[in-house]
Amino acid sequence: MPVSDATDTRSPRYGQVDTAYAMELAQSDRPVWMVNLMKYRERAEYADGRETELTGQEADNEYTPFEALAKVGAEIVFVGEVEQQLLGDVPTWDRVAVVKYPSGRAFIEMQSLPEFQKKHVHKDAGMKQTFVIGTSPIELPDLAAVSAPWSEVEHPPTDDDPAVVVVHVLKYHEADGAATPDEMAAYQTAAARVAAKHGARVDGWFASDGTIVGDGRTWDQVRFNAFPSLAAFMAVVADPDRLVAQKDHREQAIADTYTMVVRPTINRLEESIG
Repeated sequence: MPVSDATDTRSPRYGQVDTAYAMELAQSDRPVWMVNLMKYRERAEYADGRETELTGQEADNEYTPFEALAKVGAEIVFVGEVEQQLLGDVPTWDRVAVVKYPSGRAFIEMQSLPEFQKKHVHKDAGMKQTFVIGTSPIELPDLAAVSAPWSEVEHPPTDDDPAVVVVHVLKYHEADGAATPDEMAAYQTAAARVAAKHGARVDGWFASDGTIVGDGRTWDQVRFNAFPSLAAFMAVVADPDRLVAQKDHREQAIADTYTMVVRPTINRLEESIG
């Protein structure tokens, strides 16, 4: 992701760059969790016109800059394929990933590394659209004491229906930064009572500090909630008490959102927060 102005000819084809936020990151010594939402081209399209049989996702797999990430002290802490997108129309995302950087400065410095720039051609070829949202952890609800063990829930994980992580990207009506509006707090209190009996766990909730690549929209929070199975999550979705709370509170709080059911292949979010 070359950090340049969205109107610059060097700007990536897959999104608009927020140069003001890039400047903030370049001065930041705080850790940042970069949440990546990815939509792939059906077929990779290389800017140099080369012929390829790669799909967009296969090209992005070629991109993954492990060497550059290691050089700046970053680590991939979450990767998963989107199985269902329940809310949010366009785009329909294919993959979600989270990379933890030791600082915003490290993220910006990585862009100029030869190891990164050499790999970036594959991302440019494969990615149709992406959001890269800079985030930091926020205080979590304590579900650990009340959440049912996965071995005891009605819909435990199975080979056919393993654990899922539900990812919520949230923009609230109240423009108050990282704070959770009262209506959303009321909803999550009611929803937690339902979710806990189905084994719901919180892997990580994050406040958005800015969107370094996107479509011009801003976001307030990104939440990662784990469930023992898709069936367990759908039981929560269909619960009458939760539906009442959604209508009375959640819908009043949220201005824009994506909600995705993700099957994780890497999930070290909780560990990364510490």
